[in-house]
Amino acid sequence: MFKKILIANRGEIACRIIKTARRMGIATVAVYSDADARAPFVQMADEAVHIGPSPAAQSYLIADKIIAACKQTGAEAVHPGYGFLSERTSFAEALAKENIAFIGPPINAIAAMGDKIESKKLALKAGVNVVPGFVGEIDDTEHAVRISAEIGYPVMMKASAGGGGKGMRLAYNEQDVREGFEATKREGLNSFGDDRVFIEKFILNPRHIEIQILGDQHGNILYLNERECSIQRRHQKVVEEAPSPFVTPKMRKAMGEQCVALSRAVGYYSAGTVELIVSGADPSGESFYFLEMNTRLQVEHPVTECITGIDLVEQMIRVAAGEKLAMAQEHIKIDGWAIENRVYAEDPYRGFLPSTGRLTRYRPPVEGWTDDGAENGRRGVDGIRVDDGVYDGGEVSMFYDPMIAKLITWGQTRDEAADLQIAALDRFEIEGLGHNIDFVSAIMQHPRFRSGELTTGFIAEEYPDGFQGAASSPELVKSLAAIAAFVATAEADRARHVNGQLGDTLPPPSRWQVKIADAVHDIEMIDGEMHVDGALFELSMEYDPGDRIIEAEVDGDELAVKITKTRNGFNLSTRGAKHVARVLPGNIAHLAAHMIEKIPPDLSKFLICPMPGLLTTLHVGEGDIVEAGQPLAVVEAMKMENILRAEKTGTVKLVNAKAGDSLAVDAVILEME
Repeated sequence: MFKKILIANRGEIACRIIKTARRMGIATVAVYSDADARAPFVQMADEAVHIGPSPAAQSYLIADKIIAACKQTGAEAVHPGYGFLSERTSFAEALAKENIAFIGPPINAIAAMGDKIESKKLALKAGVNVVPGFVGEIDDTEHAVRISAEIGYPVMMKASAGGGGKGMRLAYNEQDVREGFEATKREGLNSFGDDRVFIEKFILNPRHIEIQILGDQHGNILYLNERECSIQRRHQKVVEEAPSPFVTPKMRKAMGEQCVALSRAVGYYSAGTVELIVSGADPSGESFYFLEMNTRLQVEHPVTECITGIDLVEQMIRVAAGEKLAMAQEHIKIDGWAIENRVYAEDPYRGFLPSTGRLTRYRPPVEGWTDDGAENGRRGVDGIRVDDGVYDGGEVSMFYDPMIAKLITWGQTRDEAADLQIAALDRFEIEGLGHNIDFVSAIMQHPRFRSGELTTGFIAEEYPDGFQGAASSPELVKSLAAIAAFVATAEADRARHVNGQLGDTLPPPSRWQVKIADAVHDIEMIDGEMHVDGALFELSMEYDPGDRIIEAEVDGDELAVKITKTRNGFNLSTRGAKHVARVLPGNIAHLAAHMIEKIPPDLSKFLICPMPGLLTTLHVGEGDIVEAGQPLAVVEAMKMENILRAEKTGTVKLVNAKAGDSLAVDAVILEME
């Protein structure tokens, strides 16, 4: 077994690998860029080596720096995690030349399966169903347009070396291809150092199901069941679960055996994932197509660990050291159900725009997962597991992907796992930047999610006009109004005990009017009991001024509410939605009707930067006439390019920024006449 390994990655996956290596008695080496100098994974590792500036292309993507760090520290092996160099053949070859073990598959398997174009050729040769498309290199945009027309729209353009949703664009027509082809090439080059692109038919209403593969260097290859990853946004997975609510035992066996055969054809070992596109319209499950193989550990590997009890990171290390797998296919079982939600630094209330900045407050619902070696320990605390790589006061950088943490829950049933997600998300505190906690909580509550009728179009179909918060029942709003009144009473009671603030004998207000959206509730405390709209209301809770989370019980149901104080009330967040509560003492509430409503200013004449990022392209200048929908600028954030378009026809009056500028959120790029 190895004595020391280096983790050629960052963030939560670096922490994850370090924890298992520590349990196995293996020393660890971290490598880090300028942006990650204070990151938790750097502190956790036994040794850490600085490898360059913040951009990945100048640090984590430079193989020579990783190898130099191995030599400097005496690391015998490298675990690449996911992304960065994890599927780069040249990196594995360079390690082999230096006699450094690669904790991953053999070089020929990475070359054959990690390259989307070559893997499709191999799959075709092996008789595996593949999605119709152009298998070969594309010369330029005009070539891409011709290919797309021959395949038939819609088509998907993908970076050949891509992964993790990067370097992918859906095109419904020729204009989409012309606008997106070059951008796809650039994203592939910037993220993976490879600008090759291929195009394939986009299957409408598909399910994304993947099979986890695990093999050793002695010819043993197993499939560890499937994961359902259909809920995606911009081809980036948001929710993953194991097993899939769609897959039957017969389907599982057929998919698993085919994926094993495909893996065996390239002599695969270590952990790997075969991704399949499955037609949700075919209940037989026979209409599944090979999409690609990820020759690495997946982001969503914890859900497989939860239902199988197998530590995939440990197995990867043992396989790389030459050990045989200690289990056979008949030993692989399914115990319960696991769901993973990716907590991203993005604002769903603003079109899911990336949100970088400092985490002024970070409090997960349970402590970060620790690897104690117990089979059930991989399920976290009471079925709740958090895999993260950030800290309170740390920064989410614009240089890397926007994932803050992974929240994994396990239950005996799918509904139990989903209910645990909702409860845990209500107790997940993140402040300082936008996040998607409300959004993933809304998904967990959505009737279509609960039914299991999932496709990759779920988000676009269920939230066509964007996300405005999960739907809230009148009963929930009434409960929040009661909680707000209780808190207001406690705050007022505290205020009267502050010398000189309210006087010595003035009792706290006992009557309140609470307005949440269009709902108005009159609340009164009578002899220690709460009455809402004249009726007794059963509420059990405790509150001390300054509390950020309230644990309440309403009619026997538990409710966790995040609360912050405003000028005339509170902001309340629970069950996937934010609520603004205006709380006024009953004796003055009627005066609110006389207040003048503030009308927001018209900002339509400004092109405003929707997120912090780099202005890479400015298509217009002062005096140019633009049409509604015309691309005006391109802003890059979190390794993704975002095209900003004109909202209306007009003339450019003033340009306030230039290509190459780093822009803050809401910065004015240009002004229209």
